[in-house]
Amino acid sequence: MIIGFVGTGIMGRPMAAHLQVGGHTLLLRKNRSALPPELLNNGAVEVPSLSRLAAQSDIVITMLPDTSDVEAAMFRPDGIAEGLRKGSVLIDMSSISPIETKVFATRIIKLGCDYLDAPFREVRWARRMLP
Repeated sequence: MIIGFVGTGIMGRPMAAHLQVGGHTLLLRKNRSALPPELLNNGAVEVPSLSRLAAQSDIVITMLPDTSDVEAAMFRPDGIAEGLRKGSVLIDMSSISPIETKVFATRIIKLGCDYLDAPFREVRWARRMLP
């Protein structure tokens, strides 16, 4: 499976590495800091934009530090939302505002995609948490 992973910092780096060990191909896009060389050396591919990352991935995972980072990655010009295809799955593993998460989920679902809210403490399918 091809997984787009955004947020390879302190928490995201080991999670991404476990996905590699599991045999998945990783597409990465730099967020705040340089991409971990060990992920690149083990076959991860750096892509030029978040929209390209989303377009080429079976699943997109975000693990970013705060709500504004998640919003920017998803919805800025050339962001994740622009590259998602109908039926794509976006998994947000960031521990962010649950109120904003519902807003983000609504926007992604309107694109014909699924949104999984999966912060470290719990997992919820967005379809079930929206009215």
